[in-house]
Formats: sequence, structure tokens, C-alpha cells
Amino acid sequence: MRTVLVTGAARGIGRAIASDLASDHAVAITHNSTSPDALLADHPDIHTIHADLSDPDNPPRIIDAVIAKFGRLDVIVNNAGAIEMDDGNPHLNHTVNVAAPMSLLDAALPHLGAGATVINISSVNATLPAKGAAAYSASKAALNLWTRAMAKELGPRGIRVNAVAPGAIERAESPRSPELVRAFADMTALGRIGMPEDIAKVVRFLASEAAGFITGEIITVSGGYRL
Repeated sequence: MRTVLVTGAARGIGRAIASDLASDHAVAITHNSTSPDALLADHPDIHTIHADLSDPDNPPRIIDAVIAKFGRLDVIVNNAGAIEMDDGNPHLNHTVNVAAPMSLLDAALPHLGAGATVINISSVNATLPAKGAAAYSASKAALNLWTRAMAKELGPRGIRVNAVAPGAIERAESPRSPELVRAFADMTALGRIGMPEDIAKVVRFLASEAAGFITGEIITVSGGYRL
């Protein structure tokens, strides 16, 4: 059974990814400010690690915990993210969205063999920057470039690295107003806002052997947002 680490998986997209993969993978997750109890109610075998990814000491600790529990690691899903507006703490975007995935991969590399894969959760804002969130958008653009660079670096070892760039995704934990949902839907070719499960399905594909010849790609999953 393959082992997966999903960061920031107590809610939203991360929770959907962990829930989907838990049916046939050994899954470890990280969580910070949100309790993972709702996820564990459905999947009690998921291994949880409390960790703040803005702390640079935590990535090696997370990898050590996964290896201690399962003895192996095959898939890393870098989902945990910071969305800080430019008038807040914009530096946190880079720390969590770029530096943390880099540190996690550095710590994990001794344990990753041929067939392992890294999947980074990016955003359409990497190419369609959000007003007032330049630092967030730039952090996701940096994540995309790092995704491609690491695919080139790790390809000879048989390790694939890809990213998924969601569009507007609704979260049950923090729903948008009906007016904002309608506005996003009106800018989307398919006429609806996305759901976390839409992203989880693509992550499952990228983690599988069906995507065995796909690396260095940024797959947009947005329903045709702002085409």
C-alpha cells in the first residue's frame, strides 16, 4: 500500500484529497488551526500530525513522523497554504506556500524512490493575479516554477512533480455569500463554482500510475474560469 502525506488536510481541498485517497492508501496529514476530527470521523486510520508550516523546524519533523509511522513515503501533496492579503503579512505567503514545500521535499528525498510523486496545490492566481493579493499570487507563481524545476531535477530518479491550479473553490467550512458564488460562476465557462472533490479527483489521477508519463505540468482545474 502506498503512503501519502497531505499537508493542511483538516478542511477544504486538503480534507477532500485525504478522504479520497484514504480508501486505498495509507494517509498522513498535517493540521494547524483546524481540528481534524471531522475527517477522522470518516477515516479513523488517518495519521495526524499537528504542525505549523510557517515554522522552518517543522518540515523535517513531519517527514520523520511519517516514516516512523509507516516506514515509507510515496506521495507528497503540498496543499497547506497561506492566503495573506498585501495589507496583512504578505511574507507569510512565501514561507508557507513556497519555502515549506521545498523543505518538506528536501527532508523526504532520502525516502523517495522511483515511482514517487509530488503534487503541489497552486492557484489560477499564479497567472491571473488577484487584486490586493500580489504577494499571494507571486508565491503561487514561484511554486509553479519550482514544480517544473524539480520535475527536471528528479526525473532521472523516476520521481514525478506536478501541480494542480484550482479556480474558485467553495468550502463548507467558510462558504461565500450567494452573490459572490454567482459572480464567480458567471466568470466560469461551466457556469458553476468548483468543489473540493473536483480537485481531489485530479490529485488522485496524478498520484496514480495512469499519470506515469506526466511530470512538470501545472494542471488548471477551474471549470474554465476567466477564459
